[in-house]
Amino acid sequence: MSTTTHRSGFACFVGRPNAGKSTLTNALVGSKVAITSSKPQTTRHAIRGVVHREDAQLVIVDTPGLHRPRTLLGERLNDIVHSTWSEVDVVGFCVPADEKVGPGDRFIAAELTKIARRTPVIGVVTKTDLVPKERVAEQLLALQNVMEFAELVPVSAVDGFQVRTLADLLVSRLPEGPQLYPDGDLTDEPEQTLVAELIREAALEGVHDELPHSIAVTVEEMLPREGRDDLIDVHAFLYVERPSQKGIILGHKGERLREVGASARRQIEALLGSKVYLDLHVKVAKEWQRDPKQLRRLGF
Repeated sequence: MSTTTHRSGFACFVGRPNAGKSTLTNALVGSKVAITSSKPQTTRHAIRGVVHREDAQLVIVDTPGLHRPRTLLGERLNDIVHSTWSEVDVVGFCVPADEKVGPGDRFIAAELTKIARRTPVIGVVTKTDLVPKERVAEQLLALQNVMEFAELVPVSAVDGFQVRTLADLLVSRLPEGPQLYPDGDLTDEPEQTLVAELIREAALEGVHDELPHSIAVTVEEMLPREGRDDLIDVHAFLYVERPSQKGIILGHKGERLREVGASARRQIEALLGSKVYLDLHVKVAKEWQRDPKQLRRLGF
């Protein structure tokens, strides 16, 4: 009879926007479950990624970046982060190696200190592939002064540096327990949500800084084409807040939207394992980030 202990539980990564949380989640899961972008506040939902190991099942909840909110959407995103903290067994606080520890990090540390007595917090220096070793060491020291951590670890999701070590540290903090998800499940997100996220990721690439927060995507319909089992029809709407933003997304004679569609389609086909016909339309939903009714309709 095997006496090996099996652990299972939940971890979440927190940090300011663009700290590398989603890329790290994908690296640990070994598959793309969270969308990534160089734009801050790419993540808008708490996406769960499942790491399967012989000795454990680690469920990573990828949360939006914590920030001082300027809109109702911003407040709702922060609420997602705080409610996630209360449900997990361990928290990883991510700070990128290539940026100085700043007020945003200290703001998060102050919030985390309130839960650190009951939930262990591991300090994670991300993006170590972007800087020399000395800079990583400096960042670890700087982070040590921000709050008291259960552990401190430098990692790079890009070249895999210490990703396994981080997984071991997170797993060691989980309670003993059986599997929570069936073998092979990498996320519990509905496919439609993942498809909407992949479209939004494609739309974010190469747009102006003010636009990312204004883009929302809904998948209206996702069905196999009648009479064909090798093609899925996906009909989706991209929402922006102003007519001028609609012009940016469409591009000259609709060229930019076609590029977004082609890029998203490739990712969706990889996700669904099927050919996809993607029908995209852009709509203006005036000031949706500040309007409770529109936020509900768009899934927030």
